[in-house]
Amino acid sequence: MLSSDPRNNDTPFNTKSKLVCLEDIFKTGIFRVPDYQRGYAWTKRQLEDFWDDLVNLPSNRFHYTGLLSLRKVDNKVWENWKEERSLVKDRGFIPFHIVDGQQRLTTFVIFIQVIYEKLKSIPENKDKKDEEISLGSLSLKTIKEEYLVIEEPPEFTNKTYKFGYEVDNPSFKFLREKIFLEPHSEASQETFYTLNLEKAKEFFKGYLDEYYKENGLTGIEALFTKVTQNLMFNVYVIDDDFDVFVAFETMNNRGKPLSTLELLKNRLIYLTTLYKDEELQDNEKLSLRDKINDAWKEIYHQLGRNKENPLDDNDFLRAHWIIYFQYTRKKANSYNSFLLGQKFTPQSVYGTTGLDYYSLHEFEEVREDDETYQEDAEANGQDEAVGSGSKLSPEEIKDYVDSLQATAGPWYRTYYPKHDQNISKEEIDWLERLNRIGINYFRPLVTASFLGPDISPEQRGQLFKAIERFIFIVFRMSRSMANFGNSEFYRKARELRTGKTSVEEVIGRLDDLINRFFFYQSKSDGERYFKFGDFKNFLDRQFNDRGGFYAWNGLRYFLYEYEMEKALDSRHQKIDWEPFVKNEKDKVSIEHIYPQTPTDEAWKKSFGQYKEEEQVFFQGTLGNLLALSQSINSSLQNNSFAEKVQGYSNGSDSAIEVAKEYKEWNPDSIRKRGMMLLKFMEERWNLKFENEDAKEKLLFLDFMKKK
Repeated sequence: MLSSDPRNNDTPFNTKSKLVCLEDIFKTGIFRVPDYQRGYAWTKRQLEDFWDDLVNLPSNRFHYTGLLSLRKVDNKVWENWKEERSLVKDRGFIPFHIVDGQQRLTTFVIFIQVIYEKLKSIPENKDKKDEEISLGSLSLKTIKEEYLVIEEPPEFTNKTYKFGYEVDNPSFKFLREKIFLEPHSEASQETFYTLNLEKAKEFFKGYLDEYYKENGLTGIEALFTKVTQNLMFNVYVIDDDFDVFVAFETMNNRGKPLSTLELLKNRLIYLTTLYKDEELQDNEKLSLRDKINDAWKEIYHQLGRNKENPLDDNDFLRAHWIIYFQYTRKKANSYNSFLLGQKFTPQSVYGTTGLDYYSLHEFEEVREDDETYQEDAEANGQDEAVGSGSKLSPEEIKDYVDSLQATAGPWYRTYYPKHDQNISKEEIDWLERLNRIGINYFRPLVTASFLGPDISPEQRGQLFKAIERFIFIVFRMSRSMANFGNSEFYRKARELRTGKTSVEEVIGRLDDLINRFFFYQSKSDGERYFKFGDFKNFLDRQFNDRGGFYAWNGLRYFLYEYEMEKALDSRHQKIDWEPFVKNEKDKVSIEHIYPQTPTDEAWKKSFGQYKEEEQVFFQGTLGNLLALSQSINSSLQNNSFAEKVQGYSNGSDSAIEVAKEYKEWNPDSIRKRGMMLLKFMEERWNLKFENEDAKEKLLFLDFMKKK
């Protein structure tokens, strides 16, 4: 915070460094976000901080806002501009690329646009022209021209925006159409970043409406004055010979950290400028640069397609690294150092680097039983890093960028298969299952199945089914460590993409691991049966806390799959996944038929012959847990079975089944239904329990025989 006016009007704007306000910055400047920059990344947290600073800033105080780094746009660049050229050539405006500070400038411009719209919407300003509406000493027309857009005579059809993006950036079209409300503008492509622009505008509209109700027009005027005159920038203009790409990486990390994907775009564009003319002609450099920009447009379009849940760009980049390069597990974030520290570096373009390869070691994944699964972590050949003295060719950059762009759509498809009309119903159904059960580390492999050569929808469906079975048996039932097998199947993802392995071979390997570690061969009949010891030990610990199967993280998925099986007969799905897994206070979607607090006399009659410590096992065992079509108040769980059945008859298919099959609910009913559910488990996931004694042990009801 500055206590006195820091401005020095004698100092010209285009000096190396000085403190200036937004009013001074926009007087003679036109600002564009260059193609190597990321888009608008501020979210609600940064917007709230900005709003609080603005509202709480005294009107006679000045606030240091941060560094604004600019670089003058070369003549040969702006001379090819259409809309901005006349302002630069005839009226002396200076065109700048924003190297650092675009997040704040974008926010200020959106805020001023919202103020403009607010003044237009006030009833007394209805039907007035911009020059007839004023805010303090300025007309709305003046505010619009100084900070937003200049409409040039004589027809006023040529509009030059004071702030924007490179013209081929989808964010600029979105900014003009959705933020500045330009009529008859082109349809804009929505991306991860345009979503942030839209949310920022909605944020300011809501806050400004409330502020206007409390403070009136004078309050809006005070905010406008603060944002244009009291917030101070330290402006730094970078010389032409300064390495602007390196400056971008260094400076932008001071604000909201750049993701690796954002840094990578800048780095790749930078590398295109380093090739000698005999290696890459000027027109080829521009073509490769355009390809990089087009790839990132598509990537951010795919990542932001679901506005409510945009996908994380670093997750995508890491997955592509797994699919495209030779995977190693030396360190968790090795894809960062590999891409930016080894593969795509200036030294790799020059061919003069001496880089260390990732050392490949054998890794041993430890299980809770006495067996271990040692992965073959040594690659078949060297890691695809750039070696000492090797040279990165433009073709390698092109191939990598093409692959990155081609992967974005399939990556999104793995999250939201129902949004894709080009895949089969079987693929959609199994992808939905994988997302419900928790796809674990298999998403790169699933994505690669859409990229590999000659893989049919039927093959993909079988692969997804095998992965789902693996996850259910290995992680949900057998309680294996979350990284069990991940290195091998990360490498399978790349092999599947390149055609070095087949879907059938991957499925075979999934089955081999299950048979090796999670099944045993009976000495009596030679059959292979599921080893449920780890699962039973886990449940034993849960029963000690009165949870039992209810505390199992696979329960909802299991009961939902059983419900879907029943729905095939009724031909009407009565449970949707999202509300089924949503936790509501004082509500339950899985009911203990025999309640945990059995206060009704009827329950005492049915279970009174068992001790209280034995009743816990009836309450928490699998057969006593029922998926409900609608969440109910937890207090209703204590009702008698006769009262519950009345609701079951109109509920989920599982509930209807209980109402029809059981006249009363007692220990025998719970055992019978538990055995039936385990039979469904055997059939659904292709596993076997050795006999009924084994099933009773897993259900924790083997004490009933002694009784």
